[in-house]
Amino acid sequence: MRAINQLIIKNNSKLTKKNNFDEIRKQILADPKIQKFINNYQDKITDEMINASLSSLYEFYISQHHKDPVIVGYRPELMLSSNAITLKYVPEESKLAQDRDHSIKKHVCLINLPLNLHNIRLSQVEVTVGRRTAIAKIQEFLRKYPTNVHQKGLYLSGDFGVGKTYLLAGLANSIAAMNKQVIFLHLPTFIANLASHFGDNSLANEVQRIAHCDLLILDDVGAEILSQWSRDEVLGIILQARMDNELPTFFSSNFAMADLEEHFKETKNAIDPVKAARLMERVKTLATEIIVSGPNRRS
Repeated sequence: MRAINQLIIKNNSKLTKKNNFDEIRKQILADPKIQKFINNYQDKITDEMINASLSSLYEFYISQHHKDPVIVGYRPELMLSSNAITLKYVPEESKLAQDRDHSIKKHVCLINLPLNLHNIRLSQVEVTVGRRTAIAKIQEFLRKYPTNVHQKGLYLSGDFGVGKTYLLAGLANSIAAMNKQVIFLHLPTFIANLASHFGDNSLANEVQRIAHCDLLILDDVGAEILSQWSRDEVLGIILQARMDNELPTFFSSNFAMADLEEHFKETKNAIDPVKAARLMERVKTLATEIIVSGPNRRS
């Protein structure tokens, strides 16, 4: 802590010799916040302690009137130690919000989805009759997550534009704020772009990254065009790994679960009900279906 003389000279260029120690002390102790702090601890604070702590008190006093650019985002707080009044700097709400936003963008990997999904907060989602159950289940998942990371996920089914992706973005950002790694991918585009990994042999690493992230969200399941290979060797492997490791997985789809199996049966070159049933069993093991309803907000 700098000496009070240095602090006074640094922060008051107009100071003259007539501004003696007693006048500065009086000015500091007249500050309402300092008065309140001293009153709160009047049975423990002595004049000697105040005199010994004038550097801290003066720095606190100056901070009320002149914001130091070095500590933007932090505010000073007075603390009482055993024999002195000290100063600590704590982050302001704006700083905490900025840090949360940074953590979210760092920990949510959006694959083939718009970047503005980073900005959605679950608290901003309108609670409608058609969304109420899904929101309640997501909030329950978030409450339990800090002590149980192996919960079953949700399969949000419903028509176009009812807010399924929006709800799952709120979930993704809430988990990311806990410094957990989330992958949120648009399944139809991901499947369509698999060929882009052939040239550099990166597909195996990408599949493993998706299969083992802390939380996976597969958006728009059922809109993809599957081959036997993409169904069994990509999607099947991802879901099997997440089921084996009890990793939370969420889905959105325009298909009800009962209809999704029919979609999985038919690939570009064959119809295979056995493999479709096997894949559908993984989905059911990983997630509980919740229907989301309401008007199409996209239109």
